Amino acid sequence: MNNLEMTKSIKNLDKDDIADNLLHYVYNTKHLLSLIKKGIDLDDPSYLSSYRSFEGEVYENFLYEKLLRYAEENDYITKFILKGFHQSKHKAYANTLSISEKEQIVYRTKSREISEFDAMFLTKNNELYFVEMTLVKSVLKLRRRLRKKKALLEIIFPNYTIKSLIILNEGATGTKQFPPYCTVWFTKEFSAKEVLEYITKLDKQKLQPKDKIRSKKMIEAHTLKLHPFRYYNTMSWITKTLRSHKKHIIDMNFLYNYKVQRYHDLYNKFYIGYLSVENAKEMLNLKPEEYKEDQRVVIAIEKKHSDEIVLTYYIQTTRKNLYLYSFDNNKLTKEKKDPYGITVTEVFHINKLMDKTYELSMSNIATIKKLLHERFLLK
Repeated sequence: MNNLEMTKSIKNLDKDDIADNLLHYVYNTKHLLSLIKKGIDLDDPSYLSSYRSFEGEVYENFLYEKLLRYAEENDYITKFILKGFHQSKHKAYANTLSISEKEQIVYRTKSREISEFDAMFLTKNNELYFVEMTLVKSVLKLRRRLRKKKALLEIIFPNYTIKSLIILNEGATGTKQFPPYCTVWFTKEFSAKEVLEYITKLDKQKLQPKDKIRSKKMIEAHTLKLHPFRYYNTMSWITKTLRSHKKHIIDMNFLYNYKVQRYHDLYNKFYIGYLSVENAKEMLNLKPEEYKEDQRVVIAIEKKHSDEIVLTYYIQTTRKNLYLYSFDNNKLTKEKKDPYGITVTEVFHINKLMDKTYELSMSNIATIKKLLHERFLLK
């Protein structure tokens, strides 16, 4: 039995029970307001992109307010995690669930955010639900994020059954492909027009006070007890173990162990060694002037959404300068990675770990590709 039935109030986006709470949130509107000030056309792609991003933010806050009240009244929900102005001010602690500077529920390492959660709650059946709410019409990227978030929560909360509540606007496509652990709700079409009008008004109305829910069900994120997990230590252990087999270039049994595959869902890629730039130049179409002679090409085994595991290649020229080389149907793509993203830190970290014994040849690469492809065909 599904104990998470959507109420008509949520489906119809009824705002009568949330006072002026939606207008008390701080919104990231700097770019949007600058476009409005310039008098940019409302059909301009830059305006549409900025407005959609803002509207998604408002939708998330609206639904969070509705879920707070839903949780208070639903006996099936035993605990609900507070965020935004509902929680006490706490900084984001490393290696635990906590609240970020933007007052979102996050899990982070010392220097990087690993995952953010729109909402989270516990149930009578010892389930931990993470909530995703989005206005995006195609949910392919959302399905990819779900896998990573579920894997992280299973690692840090092994005593709970991890499930997800997905809240979308009517008209979203691809929703039948969500995995069985997902419950999906559809709301009516949402508009953030009223909130934008309030923000842009010079003569603002006096708001009702913040309406906070007082209930024993409401808890702070950091009070949830979790299983210790060290992101970079675990990543290093996986790299070392994958390459420590006495006979084989990588330990395929270790790679396909179900616990290790859960880590693969979280990290998306494991690093297994490196090629010299000399050995990789023909395969990756590298120009001699692009890289130094002693430059390493770091090799990862990456898990695609189809569950196929493929090889990808990273070249880090400076601490923040990282390029990804990948193949799709034998077509080579080069992509500059976000200098502040976690992959930049991962490659830097793993490069320091790998000594000469981690160097691979093109023959090794061919063997690994063959092993991965054969294993995928067996599935």
